Amino acid sequence: MLKTRIITALILAPIAIGGVFFLPPVGFAIFTAALIALGAWEWANMAGLIEQPARVGYSAAVLVVLAALYTMTAQGVLWLALLWWLAVFGLVASYPKNSARWGSVPARAAMGLLVLVPAWVGLNYLRSGEFEFALTDNNLLLILYVFSLVWVADIGAYFSGRKFGNAKLAPRVSPGKSWAGVWGGLAAVAVFALVVSQTLGAGAGQSVALIIISVVTAAVSVLGDLFESMLKRFRGIKDSSRLLPGHGGIMDRIDSLTAAIPIFTLLVIQFGWLNVGPIS
Repeated sequence: MLKTRIITALILAPIAIGGVFFLPPVGFAIFTAALIALGAWEWANMAGLIEQPARVGYSAAVLVVLAALYTMTAQGVLWLALLWWLAVFGLVASYPKNSARWGSVPARAAMGLLVLVPAWVGLNYLRSGEFEFALTDNNLLLILYVFSLVWVADIGAYFSGRKFGNAKLAPRVSPGKSWAGVWGGLAAVAVFALVVSQTLGAGAGQSVALIIISVVTAAVSVLGDLFESMLKRFRGIKDSSRLLPGHGGIMDRIDSLTAAIPIFTLLVIQFGWLNVGPIS
């Protein structure tokens, strides 16, 4: 299993790095839309659309929505994402008691749109907007930063959870996660944000703002992870798919990012560090 995971990672890493950091905005939009389409294909299964024609059709429908939003100023999508992830907190907290209210196939399919579309919009805003923070205006660093927030939170959660993780966060959804892991991850993110802000020459106000944005983003990323775990548990599956040998599916790799990216983008816009128009 470990060998398979390593081989898969070695193959995918250059593709991901090239697609994210070396493509122009239009190429970036197409590359990320392809990833979202694969995620939508997996989501269709989690929604209960088992047959391949239905799964492909769902993926195609998501692509149509992305294409419709490509030339639009879609900040409204990011605000919708904020409301959605606030609602997800209630869904996760009440599972499985209220699962009958959202467990229908159409409801779960609609949830996929609320997860996948804002993530794509937010990521492409980060790529194409006019960004300026402290001494940098490099949008690629902005994308790397939000990815790093999720990775740092995961690392902090892993070590603090192993050491102090007695109180479970959501045992009916993801038994392995603990409150200690959450707090450890958020603390690690706060330290990371402080180091980054000082490295880039930010003032005190910008540093505090970046720490706040980063901690909020990391907290929401936990919801992304828990929400996908809840959907898989409801559906009775372990992984979103087997597209990535040793790693599960696309959604298993990006579940936290689907929540983190739109919220991070919205906050960066509100703090005045990113000016955006149409994605193109």
